[in-house]
Amino acid sequence: MIEFHYWPTPNGHKVTMFLEEAGIPYEIKPVDIGKGEQFAPEYLAISPNNKMPAIVDRAPADGGEAISVFESGSILLYLANKTKQFIPQDLRGRITVNEWLFWQVGGLGPMGGQYGHFSVYAPEKIPYAIERYGNEVRRLLGVLDRRLAGRAFIAGDDYSIADMACYPWINPYAKAPLDLTPFAEVRRWQQAIAARPATQRAYALGPKVNPASGQPMSAEEKRILFGHK
Repeated sequence: MIEFHYWPTPNGHKVTMFLEEAGIPYEIKPVDIGKGEQFAPEYLAISPNNKMPAIVDRAPADGGEAISVFESGSILLYLANKTKQFIPQDLRGRITVNEWLFWQVGGLGPMGGQYGHFSVYAPEKIPYAIERYGNEVRRLLGVLDRRLAGRAFIAGDDYSIADMACYPWINPYAKAPLDLTPFAEVRRWQQAIAARPATQRAYALGPKVNPASGQPMSAEEKRILFGHK
């Protein structure tokens, strides 16, 4: 059984996408980041960077004590290696998936997050920051678009954790949408993943766990998440 500490954010969706695709048993433990539950001592014991998500595997492959894993990319790698699903078993294929997984966690996610922060959540609009991060996200979308040309998925013919990592970070901010018209391959790929039943089940969990998902944050929630005064 996988104990999944979750809140419906792009990084949270990555892991629910895997769990639903793989069909392995899991139990959701909500972590309400707007209330500061990510700072609770019991959560910090498994996720010391006070970020969501994290997992606890109560039945690890070595048969030993429970294993906790934090950071969404590390969780995807752990689950893929545990189940031998959605990651190639050959050396070269595995390297390709790892490259694009780390591309997402080191680039698309952070740059997309900063674009969203300055466009949606910042207490004042800073045009330079919005332009800077918007341009970088569009550059990264161009990189992904070129990669997908002639390929069904990022690593080739097979759906992988690289796709699961990237998908939630394609235009996640409804209040600051990016124009995806120039990125035909990204749009084709995004639509294909959105149509997968496991993706639909994963995203359906969001409003069940957080019925207020998509609503404006309160001043207190912004203070907790971003240190707003």
